[in-house]
Amino acid sequence: MEKTITIDQIEQAAQEAFDETKSLSGGVNAHYIPYLANIDPGLFGISITLLNGKCINIGDTSYRFGIESVSKVPTAILVMRQQGPEVLLNKIGADATGLPSNSIFAILLENDHPSTPLVNAGAISACSMVLPAGDSAGKWKAIVDNITELCGSAPVLIEQLYESESATNFNNRAIAWLLKNYNRIYDDVNMSLDLYTRQCSLGITSAQLAVMAATIANNGVNPVSGKAVFDEAITPKITSLIATVGFYEHTGDWLYTSGIPAKSGVGGGVIGVLPGVMGISAFAPPLDEAGNSVKAQAVMKSFVNKLGLGIFNGNRVSVKY
Repeated sequence: MEKTITIDQIEQAAQEAFDETKSLSGGVNAHYIPYLANIDPGLFGISITLLNGKCINIGDTSYRFGIESVSKVPTAILVMRQQGPEVLLNKIGADATGLPSNSIFAILLENDHPSTPLVNAGAISACSMVLPAGDSAGKWKAIVDNITELCGSAPVLIEQLYESESATNFNNRAIAWLLKNYNRIYDDVNMSLDLYTRQCSLGITSAQLAVMAATIANNGVNPVSGKAVFDEAITPKITSLIATVGFYEHTGDWLYTSGIPAKSGVGGGVIGVLPGVMGISAFAPPLDEAGNSVKAQAVMKSFVNKLGLGIFNGNRVSVKY
């Protein structure tokens, strides 16, 4: 069925969703990372980027917060850009674990591969795959340049967050060395872990993440800059990864109630991708027990449901510009 929505309808739905959820309580900041524990829990915003480049921003959308696990999405894209989707599938995988993002048990269950680049184990492995091999500075430049191209503007490393993460990432150190034991780290272990920790510590805004999501939705072409960032064949691959494990053990519930592939981070950010339609991002620091932003989930779900959007309803959606 054909479905057409207007920019006015999108703006109205976004504002209504924001107003309805801005007073929502519940959740706590990521207390196990000292920097994140001290972020103002009242910060809140939603951003939408359409495929003609129009950006809709409501609330605290220019606040720069820690990208955290949302960074797993662009780095998975980078590995596919450099080496192809089949290499990513063969060396890491694309299966959901059904377990928390930092699960060591998941590696023990599937020691032949880390399951997916969108959990900690797979993301550390993905950082080890980034080219040029053996060159920390070169890898870091590739990671940051890739995010810059996807967002149309550069992220900024939050040094305090990087220091905080580096001092408390004991679980990830165990994951990295366990991966090494199973030959699933493809470069120096400590370098790969440091790259992962640094990419999680990048500062990003909701407005930037919405552009990234729209670039994915637009088959790899950044709708704001007009730059072709990645081959369109990567879009269904990364979108399927996001849909499969974007909210970790709550992913099924999320898809059932929202119908939109989305990826969360413990910094409070969430990105959502509606292929061929738009990219969405929301931000609010308090998290549920699985590490997903309570208000970001609520506002995004409210927005897409108001417009009857979603990838499972059979509609061919177009935006009237």
